[in-house]
Amino acid sequence: MRLRFWGTRGSLPVALTAAEVREKVVGALLAARGRSLETPGQIRAFVEDQLPFSVGGTFGGHSPCVQIDTGASDEYLLCDAGSGIRPFGQQTLRERKGRPGTYHVLVSHMHWDHIMGFPFFTPAYIPGNTVHVYGCHAGLEGAFRRQQDEPSFPVPLSVLKSDIRFTRLVPGESCTIAGCTVVPRLQHHGGDSYGYRIEHGGKCVVYTTDTEHKMDQLAQTQAFIEFFREADAVVFDSMYSLAEAMSVKEDWGHSSNVVGVELCQLAKAKRLCLFHHEPVFGDERLEEILAETRRFEEITRDGHTVEVLSAYDGLELEI
Repeated sequence: MRLRFWGTRGSLPVALTAAEVREKVVGALLAARGRSLETPGQIRAFVEDQLPFSVGGTFGGHSPCVQIDTGASDEYLLCDAGSGIRPFGQQTLRERKGRPGTYHVLVSHMHWDHIMGFPFFTPAYIPGNTVHVYGCHAGLEGAFRRQQDEPSFPVPLSVLKSDIRFTRLVPGESCTIAGCTVVPRLQHHGGDSYGYRIEHGGKCVVYTTDTEHKMDQLAQTQAFIEFFREADAVVFDSMYSLAEAMSVKEDWGHSSNVVGVELCQLAKAKRLCLFHHEPVFGDERLEEILAETRRFEEITRDGHTVEVLSAYDGLELEI
């Protein structure tokens, strides 16, 4: 299995400003002083290997969309349809060169940042393609139709030429989607959200975003530990700091990097992918949070190591 992250921000998409781009250029030029950078190869190696990620790259700004790639040639499995589904769609069109495909989309919930990319998902407009949309909410299809109706959007869902099908899943019940075993789980979030445990070929990914974990509720905590149990990767909502999640933003429906580490340690999960990044955080702050999270995992480790990553638009992770 391979994870491909097409959108990793929470709440709304964001973009680098001109001032932020200039600051990256200044930082790169300062770091390049005294170095021999005469050829494109030398410059590229310097940018890729020597610069901090917050200077030489960016965590990106698209809202949630994660691809679970099992190697199937004609089927695609996605988690959520935020704005990141648009570049995913463009990439698959380039790769397929007119050949039809089947697209499976697991929806955590219908808040706009998680479905807003669908009106711009080009494969849904093309006859011959099949798009399956799955979720546990009764109003799933209505939400997709409503966001494409006037005055929100000029192209109603009925105009799209692909074969679009909506399927309601049952929390806790296993089903087979795109060759994967999928189990949804109810999460604590306004209007409810659902996480997904996805297994294929002996590998396991847990996609769990837009959920708040109250660690003093022992039964719920134990249930999520079992949901995460020995997962190869847990894509985890780490939008807030622990202090925010326990005070001013309590009951806002999001979690923290610290809780993610604790749950993954208890579940013996292999990797924690910090996800659903706070839109006000710039690249430098997100890089600091990653370093802080790795340090916290290290000092609280009890014989089991959890690899900590911070997801960014364009990240590909082999598991």
